Amino acid sequence: MRLILPENPCVDFSGAGTDFVYGITHVGGRKHNEDGLLIMKLPDGYLLAVADGLGGHNAGEVASRLALETLAEVFGEEYVEGLEEDLLAILLRKAHEIAHSVVRERAKGPLEGMGTTLVSAVVRGRTVIVANTGDSRAYLVSRGRLVARTLDHSPLQELVLMGQVSEEEAMYHPLRNRVSSAIGRRLMVDLYRWEVGANHILLLSTDGLHDYVPKEEILRALTPGKTARDLAKTLVERALPATEDNVTVVVWRW
Repeated sequence: MRLILPENPCVDFSGAGTDFVYGITHVGGRKHNEDGLLIMKLPDGYLLAVADGLGGHNAGEVASRLALETLAEVFGEEYVEGLEEDLLAILLRKAHEIAHSVVRERAKGPLEGMGTTLVSAVVRGRTVIVANTGDSRAYLVSRGRLVARTLDHSPLQELVLMGQVSEEEAMYHPLRNRVSSAIGRRLMVDLYRWEVGANHILLLSTDGLHDYVPKEEILRALTPGKTARDLAKTLVERALPATEDNVTVVVWRW
């Protein structure tokens, strides 16, 4: 297991992984890093996740750390090799629910009101099961084309779905940083099942990337033939000149 959690101060890249999976978290445009990521080997696959803490310095860091640690603990205790996909989806949802309870239980005193986004994915062969809470995202990309994407839990996402705001306008909209669901606050968990093929790339990201780098630029950066580390570094390097937030990505390539 490789768990990268918020640390202060964080002024350099923190990264870990292999040629086919790699994660990076960077302080970006903030003084403190409230993001974190998880890359965990399972008996027959990998568990991946990114989290973006809410509630300010200290509280946001605690919430993202608790969510990722809880996710890892639940899978470490309950995941078994060959788990049926329906049961795997239930386990992902359960892990988000337990993380929600853990964060709420700790949200007292100076930590009151803390929360975190959490997008998690289990990769097994050519199948990906994704669970999402909040506005961090999972993307599935093939040769620069968006195949699938999680939907944000946010008022702005609802406006985009209704056609009242375009995706381009959403990047500059005043509602950009508001979420309608988060671990520790109001819990929603969306589940996705994606089938992948050769040259597909899975990206998990916090909004420090996708709120500041246009979708087309993200897709162009995810080109086949490069290592996961090179892809992750390229994405973060493109975000740094523009972002006002922490930046975290996990990239898996087939």
